Amino acid sequence: MKFDDILSEINGFGKFQIQLVLIQMLSRMTLPCHFLLNNFMAAVPSHHCNISALDDGGVFGNLTLEQKLAVGIPAEQDGTPSSCLMFSEPQYQYLSASNSSDDPFIVQCQNGWVYDNSTFKSTLATEWDLVCSRKAMNKATVTVFFIGIMLGAPLFGFLSDRYGRRPLLLVSYLSSLIFAVFSAFSTSYVMFTIMRFFTGMTLAGISIISIVLNVEWFSIEHRTFSGVIISLDWTLGNWLLVGFAYWVKDWRMLIVVVTSPLILSVFAWRWLPESARWLLANGKADAAHHYIMKCAEMNNRSKHMATITPATIFEFTETKTEGRKYTILDLFRTPNMRTLAINSGIVWFGVAFTYYGISLNITGFGLNPYLTQFIFASIEMPMKIGVYFFLVKVGRKPGQAGTLVLTGVCLFINMFIAKGNVIRTVVAVLGKALSEASFTIIYLFTTELYPTVIRQNGLGYTSFLARLGVSISPLIMLLEDVWHLLPALIYCAVAVGSGLVGLLLPETSNAQLPELIEDIEKPR
Repeated sequence: MKFDDILSEINGFGKFQIQLVLIQMLSRMTLPCHFLLNNFMAAVPSHHCNISALDDGGVFGNLTLEQKLAVGIPAEQDGTPSSCLMFSEPQYQYLSASNSSDDPFIVQCQNGWVYDNSTFKSTLATEWDLVCSRKAMNKATVTVFFIGIMLGAPLFGFLSDRYGRRPLLLVSYLSSLIFAVFSAFSTSYVMFTIMRFFTGMTLAGISIISIVLNVEWFSIEHRTFSGVIISLDWTLGNWLLVGFAYWVKDWRMLIVVVTSPLILSVFAWRWLPESARWLLANGKADAAHHYIMKCAEMNNRSKHMATITPATIFEFTETKTEGRKYTILDLFRTPNMRTLAINSGIVWFGVAFTYYGISLNITGFGLNPYLTQFIFASIEMPMKIGVYFFLVKVGRKPGQAGTLVLTGVCLFINMFIAKGNVIRTVVAVLGKALSEASFTIIYLFTTELYPTVIRQNGLGYTSFLARLGVSISPLIMLLEDVWHLLPALIYCAVAVGSGLVGLLLPETSNAQLPELIEDIEKPR
């Protein structure tokens, strides 16, 4: 008898499971708020060099703003003032019909910048002048954040497999809350990046542990539903982010607001159960029996467990590990596990690299950033419902490969459509929806691929590679200075390539969750 058989007896999709999903929704909704926060927190408003010296009087004292811009700042090809350049000396001849044979001497901004505050009251760019020659520092803030997630994923994966899902979730809640608040009150750019690094590291625990805890409590026939329904938390969080960012224009207060649901998560943690699968795999039969009976009672199936004791559960489930402690190295010790780890890691890298390449470039589609973010979030809901039915009818492997390849196709098409064209926006939204679908599938797919004794280590390892992709993804946009189509071409190639690798993964639809590494190494 496997644990899935016990779940069928006590109803693997009842009030107990619904409560589990609802409690974790509080914390999971904060994930997209933080993961995509840079779209608003690090937004770069229109800006030009500070030419306030022209206000000091003299011949320029009575000039209008437009005239001051004309004599102080060179114009771009479209007629707008340059963002990063100014004249070394005021060019008063531009105010008259006279022509000068002298070419004006142009220099970098000497006295800082003036920003358009009509959309954003305060951002990282305006706080520390992260524009022009320092624009890479602005991009680096999201890279540092995702490096934190990259390192936190295997750390929390290891700790969760060693000490349990439940206690590590509480650690993630508290530490994420603390570091996020510290980042909001940072007094320097260096302090902010350090705090964002640790915020990302601790949020990684919520990201990978919560979905595993959910899947491990759902029965076989409802695992697809659990994997998709929990991903809707991301969509809800996306909508929340748009609303919060629209009303809270100061980046410091925005961080505090999007982090506040974690306070509720800390209080609701007491009602979270530990994974009975993990408890059994680690020889904790009494604790596993406690939670199984709790599940049976809440789902009105207590009579089905009347004759079941901790000893019989431990004997029936056959998941004893004889005290062995697993580490991330066990992902590579045996041939089938090694192949699984390599292929799933490549797919995760491609999924995250492509998704965030689209999601962190919302200004590249010619629309208001709030509207773009709202459209991107809204398209996720129908797409995820479609994903659910596709996974039920067709399976994980074709769904994973198909969504990634089609995302690459959308990116390729958009390379040849001009900005501002409505077709470009439609194709971009479709590509975003497909990339979100690939992310939804890969979380569920991975939890079904790896055995219970090393499931969190597996998810931590793949999340590490995913966040490596995310860390690199925003920096790829800097390559547009080399060739404006190069970033899109790279995103397209990675999406298609990783999608084809997804075809090498085994199908897991309607299969029992593996409990031990030996289950993976059995001939198929």
